[in-house]
Order: sequence, then structure tokens, then C-alpha cells
Amino acid sequence: MDSNRPTDPSRRRLLGGAIIGVLSAGLGLYSLISIAAPPPANPLPPLDSASTLIVTETPAEQTDSPKTAVATLAGGCFWCTEAVFERMVGVQDVVSGYIGGQLPNPTYQAVCTGTTGHAEAVEIKYDPQQVTFPELLEVFFATHDPTTLNRQGADVGTQYRSAIFYHDDEQKSVAEAYIKQLNETREFRRRPIVTTLEPASKFYVAEEYHQDYFRLNPLAGYCQAVVRPKVMKFQKEFKQKLKD
Repeated sequence: MDSNRPTDPSRRRLLGGAIIGVLSAGLGLYSLISIAAPPPANPLPPLDSASTLIVTETPAEQTDSPKTAVATLAGGCFWCTEAVFERMVGVQDVVSGYIGGQLPNPTYQAVCTGTTGHAEAVEIKYDPQQVTFPELLEVFFATHDPTTLNRQGADVGTQYRSAIFYHDDEQKSVAEAYIKQLNETREFRRRPIVTTLEPASKFYVAEEYHQDYFRLNPLAGYCQAVVRPKVMKFQKEFKQKLKD
């Protein structure tokens, strides 16, 4: 059983109260944020015309491009990842769930043991004419720490691994190119990215109380200490990608 996060909302709220109590005792919100959130990062490589990440596509008006594409990303607690991407322009829906394991129909309690092989992840449905897969990766790598193996802050275990579950060869090649590009930057030269690339397997939707958790529980302790800083970072660094 995962000792870092409670297994149901009521226990999470108790944890939230404990966290807030600690904060008021003088530890300060900054110390918690510094543990849970990735260290300050330099701007990621721009996705410009010279980037290897740009995929040549036929203009939308000349092709029957699908109006919905799917990306599946794991960056630690799915509450955090979901809260970031549901605010991104072009994203139609974000669902929290489990992927990459062996146990059929996993529960949160089972995944929290770290023995099922699943990762907490989000399935992102997006309009490829409004946002591209490389743009999703840009936000993904900027809003979690891809250099810590099986860990995000105080959340430890294989279920919290950084992973990209690719749905086709194009997604795989784009992700490989982007990771290679990032690892050549000064920021990641000493602490290389450990994000895994795994073929997308069956995605199991998480329990209902996990869906839209930050939106429905913004004042919960975990949300205030861990989720909110990631959302704030996204809103600050990617203003042009925010939904109206």
C-alpha cells in the first residue's frame, strides 16, 4: 500500500489537514513545493521550423485529418497531470487511469502497492488541428520532473514513473527525438531524462472520485501543496496555450 497518498478522498482530506497544519507551524509552503515540484527549469527547446520534432503534415483544408487524436502520458500523480492538460487549448478531454501493467481491471488500492506494473496516467483526447503532439510533450516535460526514476517528489513507486505510452510509430519517433533534444541541453546534461517509452496497452479508467479531482477539491491539502504549483507553472509559462 502506498504510504505517501491516502487511498480514498476522506483520508486524503485528513492528509490535507495535516499538511496545512504543518505549513502553519512554520515549515512554509515553499518547502513542500520544492519537494513535489521539479526544480526550476530553463526554457525547453523551442518547437521551431528547425526542430526535429516538427512533423510535416498536409494542410488541414487539403486532408481529412481526424478531429480527435489520443495521447497517453504518465508524470506521477494523475491528479497533477490531469489538472494541467485540461486547461490546455485544443484538449477536448482528459481522463485519469492506469496503464502498462499486467493485472486486469486494476483498482487504486492494487496499483498503489507498486506490484501490478501499472502507472498512474492520463488519456488525453485532443484536436490535432489546434494542438500538436510535440506541443503536448513540451508541456509534459515542463510540468513534472522526468529525471527521477519511479518518483515524483514524495510519491515513490513504479506507479509514479515518468512514461510516454505511444499509440503509433510516429508518436514514438517524435518522443524519441524530443527526449534526445532535451538531453543535449544544459539542463539535462548532468541529470538525464529517465522517461520510458512504452507501447500503449489497455487503459483502465480510474475510480470516479479520481476524475477532475483538482477542480472538485481545490482546497484539499495535497492539491494545495502539490497540484496547484504545477498548474500555476503551466499557466505562467504557457499563457498562449491556455483555454479562454
